[in-house]
Amino acid sequence: MALKGNLRDFTFSQLLNLINLAAKTGTLVVEGSSDIARVFFRDGKLSYAQIGAEDSGLAAILQRTNRISTSQYRILAERARMMSDKELGLLLINAGYLSQQDILDSLTQYIVEVVRQLFTWVEGFFHFETDETSPNGKIPVRIDLENLIIEGTRQLQEWEMLQEEIPSLDMALKFTDRPGANISNMNLNVEEWRVVSFVNPQNTIRQIGQATHLSDIDIRRVVYSLLQAGLVEIIRPGGGPVITNRMFPTENPDEQKSLVNRLIDRIRTI
Repeated sequence: MALKGNLRDFTFSQLLNLINLAAKTGTLVVEGSSDIARVFFRDGKLSYAQIGAEDSGLAAILQRTNRISTSQYRILAERARMMSDKELGLLLINAGYLSQQDILDSLTQYIVEVVRQLFTWVEGFFHFETDETSPNGKIPVRIDLENLIIEGTRQLQEWEMLQEEIPSLDMALKFTDRPGANISNMNLNVEEWRVVSFVNPQNTIRQIGQATHLSDIDIRRVVYSLLQAGLVEIIRPGGGPVITNRMFPTENPDEQKSLVNRLIDRIRTI
C-alpha cells in the first residue's frame, strides 16, 4: 500500500482507517509544522508511537504515567543509560518493582496520548514505510484502532470548534468588567485554577499554555470554559514577559473558597 501525501488532503483519522482496514504492518511518518511523529503498526494494530525529540524511554514514560516518582525516574534514567527498554522492563519485573501489566498499561497510556495529539495536525506531510515495524529495543503493544478513530474524529471536530472560537493563541486574556452573578459558586478544576492565576493583559494565551504545560488543544479547552463562564474575555496583548512566580492553586476547598473571594474582589476593582 503506497501511502504518501498532504494532511490537508488526507486527515490523520482517514490514514488510521486505511491502515486498520488493510491490516498493514509498518511505520507512518508524519511531518508536522514543528515536529516529526512516527507511528508503528503490526497487522493493523497500533504498536508504538513517538513524537519529536521527546524522551520516549521507558523510565520517562513510567514517570509521566505516575508509576514511578521523579526521584525514582532520575535513578532509573542514570542506571539504565546503556539498557534498552526491554532490558529495563525485565529488570523492573524481576526485581518485583512493577508487574508486566503495569508496564504495558503505562506504555499504552503514553502511546495513545501521542496519537491523540496527531488528530489535531492539519498541516504537514506523511508517508508509510513497510520496512520498519518498531523502534529498536522498545516494548511494542497491541492497540485496536477502531475506538481511537472514533475518538479522533470527535477530537478533530472539537478542535475545529475551538479554533473558530479562539483563532489565535497570541491574544491575551483579561477578567471581564462585569463578571457573571454566579462567579462565587464557580467550581474551577486544577487546570482552570492554573490558567486563572496567569490571566493578565501582558500574557498571551500561548505563554499561559507554556507556563502551565498545557498543549494547544488543552489551553483552548480551558480558555473556552472560562469564556463560557463569563469570567474572562479575549483582548490584544499588552506585551511583557509571562509571570512565572505564581503560587500553584490549592485543591483544599476552604482555601479555594478564599481564592475565589480574592478573585471576586480583584475583578470588582477593575
